[in-house]
Amino acid sequence: MSERTFVGGIHPSYFKDYTAGIPIAPARAPSQVIIPLQQNIGAPCEAIVQVGDEVKVGQKIGEPKGFVSAPIHASVSGKVSKIEPFNHSMGTPVMAVFIENDGQDTPFEGMKPNKSLEELTAEEIKAISKEAGLVGLGGATFPTHVKLSPPPDIQIDTVIINGAECEPFLTADHRLMVERAEDVVFGLQAFMKALGATRGIIGVEDNKPDAVSSMRKAVADAGGGYNIEIQPLHTKYPQGAEKMLIKATTGREVPPGALPMAVNVVNQNTGTAIALAEAIKLGKSLYERVVTVTGPGINKPGNFVVRNGTLIRDLIEQCGGLTPDARKLILGGPMMGFAQPTDEIPAIKGTSGVLLLTEEFVKDVPIAPCIKCGKCVEVCPMNLLPNFIGSASEKNVMDLAEKYGAMDCFECGCCTFTCPAKRPLVQWIRIAKGAIAASRKK
Repeated sequence: MSERTFVGGIHPSYFKDYTAGIPIAPARAPSQVIIPLQQNIGAPCEAIVQVGDEVKVGQKIGEPKGFVSAPIHASVSGKVSKIEPFNHSMGTPVMAVFIENDGQDTPFEGMKPNKSLEELTAEEIKAISKEAGLVGLGGATFPTHVKLSPPPDIQIDTVIINGAECEPFLTADHRLMVERAEDVVFGLQAFMKALGATRGIIGVEDNKPDAVSSMRKAVADAGGGYNIEIQPLHTKYPQGAEKMLIKATTGREVPPGALPMAVNVVNQNTGTAIALAEAIKLGKSLYERVVTVTGPGINKPGNFVVRNGTLIRDLIEQCGGLTPDARKLILGGPMMGFAQPTDEIPAIKGTSGVLLLTEEFVKDVPIAPCIKCGKCVEVCPMNLLPNFIGSASEKNVMDLAEKYGAMDCFECGCCTFTCPAKRPLVQWIRIAKGAIAASRKK
């Protein structure tokens, strides 16, 4: 296999064996779902249902309050019991719709198959993605219809499907490529048609040979006249990061502060491609997704189709509960995920993984002074100076942190991972970014 990659990065232990060979299975629908009205980058939604309303699976319950937003749909049928703030994975409670599940899974009548892909126009594909509430399912949750609407002066020539899944422990995308390769290709074709792109690339890290094989077969079988290629990628974190993936697959470099559109590229996640395929073929809205529940702290790891609004507590129970030495809950992967103070948090569109770690993974290590070794600089995929930015943030000199490029950091965690002094560089940089963003708003 060819080994396309980028400069920098790290090679952590990947721990994929927990779930890489476990087929996707449906998670049990809970007796109640709690669906937050903030589930994407951009504006939150506003509830368009009231307490006491009967809703059906796939029915819209949240209307976007801005262009950079996406509607939210019911994941079960039943009665709206409450609309009030509830815990959110990003830390601050947000308004949520509580639905008591009636156990009937009555589908919303508006979910109907669309015309064939050949018959659909670019504008119709964009409208379908918007109405279905599609967002990036790799974790960033950027509304899909916005990605499909570049400025008039930009012509997208390449669409990349991100099948790298470089985060340790997570295997949801891997299983989707093995089990649902045809829909990944269909979704990519739809993205290409919506954007007028002439080239499609599916990038897969070479530690997933079964996914590479499955995707190659699906591309060969698809036909339709689309120029699509499978590109095996060198296994290295963060190979799946947007700018790293573009560099590895096309050789193009996205300028600091710019979006991939600046180099005529749009990235999409494998799960998002499948969601678009389902929206076109079935009229299905995005009310469920595949989540990896994994780690040494869970008794029965697996990959599950999870309804939006399912409490993490319920998922843990379905997986046999916690091991006696479980100590930390992270939503997402260990590098870019967020530790949670409770399992009373609902799964949302951006929930790619539920990771339970044991004591050996979470031991407190004393923070030492910087030893000027430069390892953090060597591994930074964005060619930044994490040591300088982190020190500026630690000392609360935020203008200096900004000067050193704090806002170009996408918080991959390579610097913190490799630091022999165990300095929490990415956490300090995250604090600096928040302070810089707040000062810019004034």
